[in-house]
Amino acid sequence: MLQNSRPEPACVWLLAELEGSRAWQELEGRIFRAAVSALPSGANLEKETLEEHLSNTGSQNNSYLFSHARVAPAILYAQQRLKADGGQFSGFHFNIQFENSDCVSVNDALFVLVDRSCEQKPDLILGPVCEYEAAVVVRLASHWNIPVISAGALATGFSNKDTEYSHLTRIAPSYEKMAEIFTAMFEHFNWKSALLLYEDDKEARDCYFTLEGVYHLMTNFNIKIYAVNQEDHFDTDDILQNIYDTEVVIMCMGADKIREIMLAAHRRRFTNGSYVFFNVELFNVSSYGNGSWKRGDKYDNDAKQAYASLNTVTLLRTVKPEFENFSMEMRKSIEKAGLRDCKDCGSVNMFVEGFHDAMLLYAMALHEAMKNGYSKKNGTAITSNMWNRTFEGIAGQVSMDGNGDRHGDFSLMAMTNVEAGTYEVVANYFGVNGTFQLLPGFSADHFTLRGRHKVHSEMPDKSCGLGVSALTGVIVGAVLGTIMLIAFYFFRKNYRITIERRTHSEEDDTGKHRQLREDSIRSNFSAA
Repeated sequence: MLQNSRPEPACVWLLAELEGSRAWQELEGRIFRAAVSALPSGANLEKETLEEHLSNTGSQNNSYLFSHARVAPAILYAQQRLKADGGQFSGFHFNIQFENSDCVSVNDALFVLVDRSCEQKPDLILGPVCEYEAAVVVRLASHWNIPVISAGALATGFSNKDTEYSHLTRIAPSYEKMAEIFTAMFEHFNWKSALLLYEDDKEARDCYFTLEGVYHLMTNFNIKIYAVNQEDHFDTDDILQNIYDTEVVIMCMGADKIREIMLAAHRRRFTNGSYVFFNVELFNVSSYGNGSWKRGDKYDNDAKQAYASLNTVTLLRTVKPEFENFSMEMRKSIEKAGLRDCKDCGSVNMFVEGFHDAMLLYAMALHEAMKNGYSKKNGTAITSNMWNRTFEGIAGQVSMDGNGDRHGDFSLMAMTNVEAGTYEVVANYFGVNGTFQLLPGFSADHFTLRGRHKVHSEMPDKSCGLGVSALTGVIVGAVLGTIMLIAFYFFRKNYRITIERRTHSEEDDTGKHRQLREDSIRSNFSAA
């Protein structure tokens, strides 16, 4: 006699780490993880509401960009969307359970995965986000044939999918994808050289990995690197000295430090068109130098003039109606939960959007794999189904390349009204076809270098044709030579150029770097 039976539920673990950058050192890093089961339609399953679930996280730190409180509503929203769409996904139901662990320690993420795998090995891992923690988790998951989807792990080293990162799919554009807009601009404007200027927090190192992507993609150009350590004195004079022989300055650091640099550059007349300045806004948030010049102090007017030369590269922002509704629902969920200490939790950044779309991508890949006779345990087949495809995400089309990385669309913002000090998007870059699109607000003059290669006319001959005696020439030459020697001596004594060179002996880096092989997320960027 045949017995009624249900298909075995697909267990999915969602891991995403909270940011542990130096700027938030006093805040405790976390990982959130959810166990998700895909159950047949009509199955009875106890679950708490989103508001009840989020209210239980009130005592946790919810300040990070991909904290539990920010991402949980997006995941459950995707769950509801899959169920409401019906059709091929109507049979899936996701029961979400979350755990927390430390993001600062590399091993914690690994131990959480191993401990839970003793009970039941997951069918999917979503996350982690932080590079160091992601490296160890993705290696183990690839060995276990478990697909991994992350809205993080954006460093260049994760592009190597041949071996240890073979099961990683990156649902958010990597730093190397972001660098494509810079190569497009360099080719369009015929720029040749750049200074990569970044702030290194020695923990999450978001800016380090961001400009590593730029460095890796722009090896055909003359690139210099300058690192600003948070523990060291912030020396704007030294920074400006390094700008002298470059054309373009690409910065990734906090908004206050960018303002200091731009004010110093303005005083030295670096903002008169001789240089082009950029800052990179990470993750569609304002924490990383979003081009804001106003502080309400006596330097505001100078800062506004200086920022007329500062351009911002950011993710292209969508105006899709569905995205507006999604953003509104995220805010409502947070408000209903009454969370404390969760500033801007209702805003949708890259991670919130990414984790939502990851649920859709996995559901499609799992459905196709099972339709073709593969088991839900076949991580290789499911991973393959997620690559080299395009689908409709919450903010628009999501296009995955053949290496399992999302193509990125980016915008270039510039100050178009100097009197008001306001910015607007002047160009867009579309990664799927590599096009650089100029918009009506674009001004070619704004990006044209001026006054750098002028040939100075010869000084007029004031001797009226009488000439100068050999003795006078010797004396003048000797005096000038002496002055130059003295000047060179004091120049050498008082001036230094600092380009940080990383070594494994740095005490605060040793614990993390010991976990990483040189061919994983490290590159020659750190030794440049």
